[in-house]
Amino acid sequence: LYHITCRGHGGAVLPAFCAVAGEDGVSLGTAVREQHGRDESVHSCRPPDVVVWPRSVEEVSALAKICHRHRLPIVPFGTGTGLEGGVGAVKGGVCFSLRKMDRVLDLHQEDFDVTVEPGVTRKALNSYLRDTGLWFPVDPGADASLCGMAATSASGTNAVRYGTMRENVLNLEVVLADGTVLHTAGEGRRPRKTSAGYNLTNLFVGSEGTLGVLTKATLRLYGIPELMVSTVCSFPSVQAAVDSTVQVLQAGIPIARIEFLDDVMMDACNRFSGLSYAVSPTLFLEFHGSEKSLEEQVTITEDITRGNGGSDFSWAQDAETRGQLWKARHDAWYAALALRPGCKAYATDVCVPISLLPHIIVETKKDLTENRLTGPIAGHVGDGNFHCLMVLDPDDPDEVQRVHQFTERLARRALSLNGTCTGEHGVGLGKRALLQEEVGPLAIDVMRRLKATLDPENLMNPGKIL
Repeated sequence: LYHITCRGHGGAVLPAFCAVAGEDGVSLGTAVREQHGRDESVHSCRPPDVVVWPRSVEEVSALAKICHRHRLPIVPFGTGTGLEGGVGAVKGGVCFSLRKMDRVLDLHQEDFDVTVEPGVTRKALNSYLRDTGLWFPVDPGADASLCGMAATSASGTNAVRYGTMRENVLNLEVVLADGTVLHTAGEGRRPRKTSAGYNLTNLFVGSEGTLGVLTKATLRLYGIPELMVSTVCSFPSVQAAVDSTVQVLQAGIPIARIEFLDDVMMDACNRFSGLSYAVSPTLFLEFHGSEKSLEEQVTITEDITRGNGGSDFSWAQDAETRGQLWKARHDAWYAALALRPGCKAYATDVCVPISLLPHIIVETKKDLTENRLTGPIAGHVGDGNFHCLMVLDPDDPDEVQRVHQFTERLARRALSLNGTCTGEHGVGLGKRALLQEEVGPLAIDVMRRLKATLDPENLMNPGKIL
């Protein structure tokens, strides 16, 4: 425990932590520390020196002040479902595990907003909202903590209709590195729009714990649609599937989800989920609205897909069948892993302008074949964001190297098309060099200066993003 013990802090720090969080709110156990040193990425475990479980913003603030006084790094931890190594304690220090702060606060049904603590997950919030006629639609697949989703600017399958976390966070309460508490839009404020001053809320959305600990988030809610229907449509080519997507969006259809799976991914999902869909480029679509509006949306969409050689729609109207369809889509990660039992997976996360999707996907599939790599493709095609689910043997150094080189080529291919190296997973540990290429040295310098202003000692999740 280098920082805590070898530097001589243990005698002062641990009793101070226990005084704030209680004896059961502090752990030095190896298994606990290792559990909090990894997420679902391929990055190796980097355990913190100690894990603390604060129960309130006051305790987070008090613990941060102790860390600040002793120059101990702070790594916030939600549910550990991240995909870029964002929770690894690369410089040791203290993990703030926020799961005990799990209250839903200040629900305003008539204003369509709610405030949550950082331990509240996406599914827990929607369960709480079940009888209100409201829901929070941002859905990254994993049952992630909502503040963790804000910290990584997560999105997912519903983003084409409802936006990403960036569009759905109205205010944040943040504990800064020195323990001071900031309300990014003013304490208690929750207007639907504002043009007052700098947008501090969106400075912290996507900051990955490098600027402060998110302790409350005020979120935008939506009315549950009268009807939801889902369908599956297969296509003769990637180009036909993406052309259909672009035309659906151009027609002004308020599609709720439009997901692309390539032939390899469809084969994997069929095997894993016991389905029998065509093994060809496929769109999973979902429509939300009233019965009359859905009829119109579906009629226009069917005309568009047929015009591009699409198959007849395979419908899922009742909740159970819809649930099975989208579970199959969300289980794509596990379906890909099942292609090679005993292997690990890594998801790429590039995003490009929608019209350029066919080009980059065709190039990417050619690259995979030429380099003998397993990488089924699934993507949020309505946003131009897709993932290659790279399945690899971590004990085969040649394959690990080929996957690494492939992911670098893919990211640079996206950058050359005016896209981004990460649409929704974040930068974390592995994309710091790509971020510099993406935004350029001046933007990186501005980010460094912002970081230095808010965290001059570089204590907040050091080694990430920059």
